[in-house]
Amino acid sequence: MNPQTLPGDPRPPLALRLLLLLSGTSLAGHLALANRYGYFRDELYFLDCGRHLDWGYVDHAPMIGLMARVALLLGGSLPAVRLLPALAGAALVAITMLITWRLGGDRFAQGLAGLAVAVAPVFLAGASLMTMNIVEPLFWMGCVYFLIRLLDAGDSRPWIAFGVILGLGLMNKHSTAFFGIAIGAGILLTPARRELAKPWLWLGALVALVIFAPNLIWQVAHDFPTLEALRNVARTGKNVVLGPKDFVAQQILLMHPVLLPLWLAGLGWLFAARAARYRSLAVAFVFFFVMLFAMKAKNYYLAPFYPMLFAAGAVAVSEALARSHWTTARVWPKAAIVAIVVVAGAALAPVVLPILPPERYGDYAAAIGITPPKTEVAQHGALPQHLGDQFGWPELAQEVARIYDALPPEDRAKAAIFANNYGEAGALHMFGPALGLPNAVSAHQNHFYWGPQGATGDVLIVLQDDREDLEKLCDSVEEAGRHFHPWGMEEENGPIFVCRGLKTPLAELWPKLKHWN
Repeated sequence: MNPQTLPGDPRPPLALRLLLLLSGTSLAGHLALANRYGYFRDELYFLDCGRHLDWGYVDHAPMIGLMARVALLLGGSLPAVRLLPALAGAALVAITMLITWRLGGDRFAQGLAGLAVAVAPVFLAGASLMTMNIVEPLFWMGCVYFLIRLLDAGDSRPWIAFGVILGLGLMNKHSTAFFGIAIGAGILLTPARRELAKPWLWLGALVALVIFAPNLIWQVAHDFPTLEALRNVARTGKNVVLGPKDFVAQQILLMHPVLLPLWLAGLGWLFAARAARYRSLAVAFVFFFVMLFAMKAKNYYLAPFYPMLFAAGAVAVSEALARSHWTTARVWPKAAIVAIVVVAGAALAPVVLPILPPERYGDYAAAIGITPPKTEVAQHGALPQHLGDQFGWPELAQEVARIYDALPPEDRAKAAIFANNYGEAGALHMFGPALGLPNAVSAHQNHFYWGPQGATGDVLIVLQDDREDLEKLCDSVEEAGRHFHPWGMEEENGPIFVCRGLKTPLAELWPKLKHWN
C-alpha cells in the first residue's frame, strides 16, 4: 500500500502491524486494571441512565446512556463497564496513527504519535473509566482525519463523513459544538475558506444537525435543563477557575511534560509554510485554546484536540531527523526518543491509573512531585477524585442495609432511601438489591426526572444531609449510622439519618428538591 496525498507526493506505507501492536497493548493494559479498584461515581450514575434510556439527560448527551446499557447487557461487572472505554482508548491510538500517516509520517512518526497518545496521562485516565471523555477525542479526530483528506485532495465530499462524525460527537458530549466552532474559525481564517462556497460543507453541517436533532428536541421539550445546570455550576463556583499560567501548566501536565516539545512541534509544523494546506487545523486549535480559557473551562476540556498535534509533531520530528547528519540507517536517535517517552510515561502511569495500593499512592506522588490537579473546588480526599471516587460505595450500601434491617417491621415496610447525589443513588442501585434494599430516590441531576417512585416520606433513610435542615421537614430525626472510608472522597464521609413523618408528602415536596449542578 503506497497511496498518495497529491500527485508526485507518495505517502509512506501505513504501519499496520505497529498500529495493531500499540493499540492492542493499550487495550490489554486497561483491561488488566479494570477490576483493580471499584466503580467510579459517574459510572454508577451512567448505569442508572442506562436503565432509563432517553434522548437526553440533564447534565449530558444521550450516548453514554447507550454505552451503559451495553455494559448492563454484558452483566454490569467492572470488566464489562470498563470494556468500552478500553476499546475507545485503543481506537484513539489507532486513529492518531492513521492521521500521522495521512500527514505523510513514516513508520517511526506513526509509532511515536501512537505511543504519545497511549502514555498521555489524560488519555490513560480516560480509557480506564466509562465516561464520555475518552470517546470524545475519537469523534474529534475522526473529523480531523476526513478534513485532512479533504485538504489533501481538494475533494469536498469528505464533508459528509465529517458531518456524520460531528453529529455523533454531539450525541456523546455537547462540548463537541465548540470543536465545530473552532474548525469553522480555522476554515474561515485561512485559504480553506473556499470551502464555504461549495455545497458539501453545508450538507455536512445539515447531516450533523439531523443526527443531533433528537437530543435538541429533547432539550427544547424539557426547557433546556442542561443550560440550567451549567448556569448553576457558574453561579455556585463549583469548578476551579484557572489563571493563564495555571491553565497552560495543567495542559502540559495532562499531556505529560516530556511530550510538550512534541505537541508544540506539531502546532508549528501545521502552521509552517510547507504544510500550508493544514494551517486551518493549527488556527482551529489556537482559537479553541483561547475560547476555552475565556470560558473558564475545566483543564481537560482541551484534551481531545491534542492527538492531532501529536501526529503532526511526530511528522516534524521524523522529518528533522531525516534532514540531520544522522542517516536513516542509524536508529539510535529514534530509539532514544522512544525510550524517553516509554520511561516517562511509565513513571506517571501510577499517578492516574489504579496500579498502586491506595496506601502507597501518596508516597509515590510525593516522590515524583506530581499529582493530578483538582477540577472542582469541593474535591477533598487522600486520593485524586478520579481514583478516590472508586472507593466506599459497597460499604455505603452495607451501612444503609444495616440501618434498614434494624428498623421495626412496620417502619421497614414503608421506608424509602433518599440519596442526595447521584453517586450514592447509583451505588445503592448497584449493590442494594443483593442486600434487600428498596430502590433509592434522589433529586440530583437526572434522578429528579425519575421522581419519588411512590415513596411517601413517612419513613426516610437520608444520606449526606444536614440535621437542622431535616428537622424542619420531619417530625423526628435520628442519626442511625455513619459512613466512613479512608480512601473515598471526604464529602461521602458523614452521618446517615432516619427521618419520620415528613411534614409535606414527598411527591408534593419534590419540585423544591431539584438539585442540578
